[in-house]
Amino acid sequence: MAENSDIIRTEWTKESTDRVESLVLRNAFACRTPDATETAMSYTRFLRLAKMTNENYPLFLSLLEIDNHYVIDSLVGDEDPFVFFTPIQPTKHLLRECFRLLTFWHPGGIYPKTISIVLGVLQAAYNHAKDGNAIHRVSINDINNLGKHLNKDSGQSDPVNRAILDILDRLSLLEGQGDEAVEELARHCHNIRTYFFDRRRKMEDIIPQVLLVKSDYLVKTVAPNFVFED
Repeated sequence: MAENSDIIRTEWTKESTDRVESLVLRNAFACRTPDATETAMSYTRFLRLAKMTNENYPLFLSLLEIDNHYVIDSLVGDEDPFVFFTPIQPTKHLLRECFRLLTFWHPGGIYPKTISIVLGVLQAAYNHAKDGNAIHRVSINDINNLGKHLNKDSGQSDPVNRAILDILDRLSLLEGQGDEAVEELARHCHNIRTYFFDRRRKMEDIIPQVLLVKSDYLVKTVAPNFVFED
C-alpha cells in the first residue's frame, strides 16, 4: 500500500492538479446544470468585485463565451455593458477577439448584454476609424460578421442596432484614404447601412445568407436554483 501511495503522490504534479482545476471550471462554465450555473455566477461576481485590469482582462473576455445570461448579469452587475471594457485600452488582441466572438455567435443566439460589451469595445476603438484600423485592420469578413447581428425588425433605436450602425458609419469614413482594400471596406460598410434602412432590400443581398442563420440564446439557458441580489 505504501508503494502505491508513493506512486500516486509522484503522479500528481502541480501541472496535473492545475489541469483538473481547469477542467472543473470549464464544466461549471458550460452551465449544463443549475448547480453549475450558480458556480459560474459566483465566480464571475467575484471577478467583477475584484475589478478588471490589464493583467486579467483576457479572463473577462473569455467569460463572454458563456451562453448563460444569468452568468453574464453576475459578471456585469449594474454597469452599462457598453462601457464594461473602458478600463482597458484597445489592443490588437482585444479587437481581434471581439471580431472572433461576433463571427462565432449566430444572430439572436447571444444575450444582448453580451454583444453590447463587444460592441462597446469596437465603438471606442473605431470612433477614430483610421487609428482603430491601425491597431486591427478590419476585413470584409469582419464587417459581414458585425452586420449580420443587425435586426431590421427592431429598428435603429434598438441599442445593439444603433451601436452596429455607428461602427459601420465610422468605418465608412475611411473612404478616400487611397488604399483600395480600405476603400472597398468603407463602401461595404456604407452599403450594409443602406440595406438596413431601405425596407425594400433584404440583408441577405449584401451579407452572405449563411451568416444570417438565426438562433435563440434563451433555448440553451439553464437557470440557477436561486438568484441572489447583490
